[in-house]
Amino acid sequence: MSAFQNLHTHGFVRTAAGAPRLRVADPAFNAGETLALARQAAGQGASLVLFPELGLSAYAIDDLLHQSALLDAVEQAVATLLEASRDLAPVLFVGAPVRAGGRLYNAALAVHRGRLLAAWPKTYLPNYREFYEKRHFATGGGAVPPTLHLAGQEAPFGTDILLRATDLPDLVVHVEICEDVWAPVPPSVAAALAGATVLLNLSASNVTVGKSDYRHALCRVHSARCLAAYLYSAAGTGESSTDLAWDGQAMIYENGVLLAEAPRFARDAAPILADIDLERLQQERLRQTSFGDAADLNRPARPFREVGFVLAPDRTSDLGLRRPLARFPFVPDDDARLNELCYEAYNIQSYGLRQRLEASGTKRIVIGVSGGLDSTQALLVAAHAFDQLGRPRSDILAYTLPAFATTDRTKSNAWALMKALGVTAAEIDMSPASMQMLRDIGHPFADGRAVHDVTFENVQAGARTSVLFRLANLHGGLVLGTGDLSELALGWATYGVGDHMSHYNVNASVPKTLIQHLIRWVAESGAFGEAAKPVLLDILATEISPELVPGAGGDQPAQRTEDFVGPYALQDFNLFYTTRYGFRPSKVAFLAWHAWRDASAGAWPPNTPAEKRAAYDLPTIKRWLGVFVRRFFATSQFKRSALPNGPKVSSGGSLSPRGDWRAPSDASAAAWLADLGNIPD
Repeated sequence: MSAFQNLHTHGFVRTAAGAPRLRVADPAFNAGETLALARQAAGQGASLVLFPELGLSAYAIDDLLHQSALLDAVEQAVATLLEASRDLAPVLFVGAPVRAGGRLYNAALAVHRGRLLAAWPKTYLPNYREFYEKRHFATGGGAVPPTLHLAGQEAPFGTDILLRATDLPDLVVHVEICEDVWAPVPPSVAAALAGATVLLNLSASNVTVGKSDYRHALCRVHSARCLAAYLYSAAGTGESSTDLAWDGQAMIYENGVLLAEAPRFARDAAPILADIDLERLQQERLRQTSFGDAADLNRPARPFREVGFVLAPDRTSDLGLRRPLARFPFVPDDDARLNELCYEAYNIQSYGLRQRLEASGTKRIVIGVSGGLDSTQALLVAAHAFDQLGRPRSDILAYTLPAFATTDRTKSNAWALMKALGVTAAEIDMSPASMQMLRDIGHPFADGRAVHDVTFENVQAGARTSVLFRLANLHGGLVLGTGDLSELALGWATYGVGDHMSHYNVNASVPKTLIQHLIRWVAESGAFGEAAKPVLLDILATEISPELVPGAGGDQPAQRTEDFVGPYALQDFNLFYTTRYGFRPSKVAFLAWHAWRDASAGAWPPNTPAEKRAAYDLPTIKRWLGVFVRRFFATSQFKRSALPNGPKVSSGGSLSPRGDWRAPSDASAAAWLADLGNIPD
């Protein structure tokens, strides 16, 4: 196995959380159950394992917390954990009541390879409703001894401690306990600003109706605000039911996204596992400069203490990848989210066009309709925008512009769509104008030779654009662009004409894979009537082609775009992770390999046709990623530097020079091309 296949090579760390079965006030039993769960997690490659609050003693034991026999038994249980952990790879985070400086603290302990690395006291002690922790514990926000002496070892003690793995870049851990995250300013906020990327919460939160959703909200928002991972584990089976109930809720969030969640009220203990992308978190912090500003403006009076440790993660095995990973990062894979995204994307496009028309005072638009995906989506948006403005669709001047390679299928679909939408439709044959240009420049095709070079192609694209702009002049309209985000990323557009240039482009930040789902969503919704649905579905089933080179006859195009630039499914995946997170090609390939190597694994977006459910092996992924890198970094930026206006639609970004992507047109692609060599053949 190559290092490429190991998750640690690509900046991931495997984490686990869970609630072992326990017995009330039986530390020896609880230590044994904790170790059993830890061994399960270790066997699955976990590097960090989180357990609930006061898990060694049980939480709801009230005044038993002041019994010396119990506290001695807890200390012996810690000694047992320390000894048994010598043969365990992960760091264990366990909860226990500990004595220090003549006070009792509700503490979290980090245990690793026989060493007590550090301990954190709980800061905010609830003393309301069913909780009366101030009756038993001292707050971690007070005069806490800097060192904890426990089970024959010494360890740093306090809320100001960060654990840093010296051999896994970006793994910096901070711990807080239950109520701490309920407080207006959790201790982990300062820790995240000081560099912590993984925040842990040992909890004993009891369950009441609706409380689970509130915990989710806390963890989701807190992880997003701190640009961090947040692990949460609450008490479960075996905890005292004298007055309360417990559900063992455990969850792992990363920057607002739920990666894993335990089944609640489970009788049998089992850890949940998820791989945290540490590099992704750091990239987010680099981008969001307000995070750095917050760190500068909220420096603690006393710097955090760092405790280094050697994690020694497994770097030789293929551990897989345990985290949600969509094949289509621009397209959700469940009905509800896909419907919401399509609604938002469609209306963002429509809003942009409405605003441009109102601001400019323009009454008409001119659009070329090819019968392909992009012009179809732009025309649908235009129709919706005119409906919203209360203007007649007849003010949409739509033209189909056939030339030497236009197939009957696309032309008939263009006509059927224009009629179904009720726009003003016309056809202008571009062959004569294109032939005149070919004659004027002395191209051999004008003499009857079958020379179908780039000049031949671009003459047709240029002729179409020229006539659209002159039609806009004639009718007092603006030219609506159709080129999409995927084409702009790959440079699959003729500079200054064709899909590159217009007065306004509603598709500029919509990737090809999303456009397909937007059209299907509109078709299935019936928004434009029954006549539009069959033609929209046929357009979706049509091979993607620029139709600039004549075929051998029939309705099959001579050019298939994906034969040249690669499958859009893969290239949109590459685009998302390259521009959204700045990942190196080898990491993008690692993610694509896990997302695409097995067509039967994982979820597909709703209504994805069976024939589109493809799988790609690593050599194929590497091949097309190489095409992406060369086209994106080496040859196409000058086209993106001269884009017309258009609304940003996708969270994956826009390639507008006024928006998310600004780059020199003459940069070298050497660094990215060199990293391709780290991908096995």
